[in-house]
Amino acid sequence: MKTKQCSVFLILTLVTFMFVSYTLAADNPQLNLPEGAIARLGKGRIHGIAYSPDGKQLAVAAYVGIWIYDTETLQLHSLLTGHTRGVWGISFSPDGNTIASTSSDSTVRLWNAHTGEHLKTLTGHTGSVWTVAFSPDGNTLVTGSGDTTIRLWDVKNSDLKNVLSGHTAHIQSVRFSPDGKTIASVSWDQTVKLWDVATGSLNYTLTGHSDRVQSVSFSPDGKTIASASNDRTIRLWDVETGTLKNILTDHNGLVNSVSFSPDGKTIVSGGSDGTLRLWDMETGTHLIAFSEHKGVINTISFSPDGKTVATGSRDGTIQFWDYETETHINTIDGHTGVVRGISFSPDGKTIATANRDHSTIQLWNAATGEYIKTFSGHTAWVWCVSFSPDGKTIASGSGDRTVRIWDVETGEQQKIFSGHSGRVRSISFSPDGKTIASGGSGRNIQLWDTETRTAQNTFFGHTDEINSVSFSPDGKMIASGSRDATVRLWDVETGTHLISFTGHTNAVECVNFSPDGKLIVSGSREEPLRFWDVETQKHIRNFNARIFNFEESSFSPDGKTITIASWGLGIQLSDVETGEVRKTFTGHTDGVRTVSFSPDGKTVASGGWDGIVYLWKLGD
Repeated sequence: MKTKQCSVFLILTLVTFMFVSYTLAADNPQLNLPEGAIARLGKGRIHGIAYSPDGKQLAVAAYVGIWIYDTETLQLHSLLTGHTRGVWGISFSPDGNTIASTSSDSTVRLWNAHTGEHLKTLTGHTGSVWTVAFSPDGNTLVTGSGDTTIRLWDVKNSDLKNVLSGHTAHIQSVRFSPDGKTIASVSWDQTVKLWDVATGSLNYTLTGHSDRVQSVSFSPDGKTIASASNDRTIRLWDVETGTLKNILTDHNGLVNSVSFSPDGKTIVSGGSDGTLRLWDMETGTHLIAFSEHKGVINTISFSPDGKTVATGSRDGTIQFWDYETETHINTIDGHTGVVRGISFSPDGKTIATANRDHSTIQLWNAATGEYIKTFSGHTAWVWCVSFSPDGKTIASGSGDRTVRIWDVETGEQQKIFSGHSGRVRSISFSPDGKTIASGGSGRNIQLWDTETRTAQNTFFGHTDEINSVSFSPDGKMIASGSRDATVRLWDVETGTHLISFTGHTNAVECVNFSPDGKLIVSGSREEPLRFWDVETQKHIRNFNARIFNFEESSFSPDGKTITIASWGLGIQLSDVETGEVRKTFTGHTDGVRTVSFSPDGKTVASGGWDGIVYLWKLGD
């Protein structure tokens, strides 16, 4: 390892100039689609990565399942599915024959690493299981959970061997010592604990972190552990005595992951500042920081030969670094973050998605599910996205308080509308495409002229954050829904507030006009959908969906069907007149945030917290 900053930066400068890294184009990951789905856009959020002991495979824990890549070609090999919620922890057995995974569904699953066959499911945890590790001999599995317990399992017969209790909050990471005699655990209770494996007794509780502790790692000789925390520090502890040896403090944000190099000379760490940092183990000196990622680094893994470091990030990429030369060598992309918004192009050929974790907008081919391009420029979460009626531009709203206009063909940013005092939660184009309405936490609705690129008008009246805005089909009215539990109707030309519809008791999450403009539908969590007559300005009916916690609803182009996105993981299609459920699609592994009909009404797109967009076929 090089320790002199000047030589390191000189080498990196030359490498940057001369070396073009290979980037794998995003796969079209149509493996193990849920029933009724015709395509999957993206591979979901990255939570954990692990090399196989022979270094030939990389397993990636994501919300949708476990993706297996060939490390030589970086080609996608398989997808292991079966967990009903997101997968968080991943570990190979020492012999490389078995993969263990943990999930928000409170289970631990064992898989054949060569065939992908599901072998066993271990149950007993009563909360999300966040972390897993095999003992060095492969006979024992340790897991940590949101139920605050650590459980030890016999791998051969799946029996529970012991339950270790003592943490008072979510357990984020557990690791065996190299000799298998000690377990280290870290928790959101701000402590690190060392346990005796044979007796289950607590050896030490290590205190000093001032925020949640996210990751722990043993040095190869077993004498030191490193713990990483939201307090922006990495702490080194003596395993035998429990004393603090050093504090590493150069991270500019939360530290999510830490690991020792196989030779024990270096510590690597990653966090919310998007940098991979290398530290000298003996002195604690910060050696270098890599900043290839454009988002939070969640996870780090060394290849077994110690030559490569892999990092997984919320920016949707896995980056590979040559440890010896300290250069970036490869990228796997195609993973995705939380999907906050979906919009079909008017011709139905393209889909735009608002990606919260990346602060980007992504374009996809609606027929094949293939990734097309990314629009970057927002400096905070992107909450909403919409195609213009002519399909030539896209509008997006963000937590950076701006509405931005993008050229679909070139991907260039055409205009930034500034003026909101808080995040922009919802946007809507007028039918003629000349005006954009936007609303958000500033409690006002802002109108923008797309031709002159200037502010037109501002509507005031809501007393809390605006979650949804929608133009009427004739462009004369705007409906808005707010956390103040009201739906309001506005005259576009005069800015007059026409009426407030009341009856919801919780925040209104979504409002939409029917295609004929005669109805408004509004949805609120844990309440029935409400329909309002636009002409009489009266509430006309409710109906209850069989799924719960509405997030968004959308009318079919013919106005006869309404689809509902739910925190209950489902998408429900119902008859507008009768409320009869026509279809229910399940397959998301976390709450569905957004849903949209294709222009021809034959396809529904849904996306949410699992970072996946599914396309569901409705007809021929």
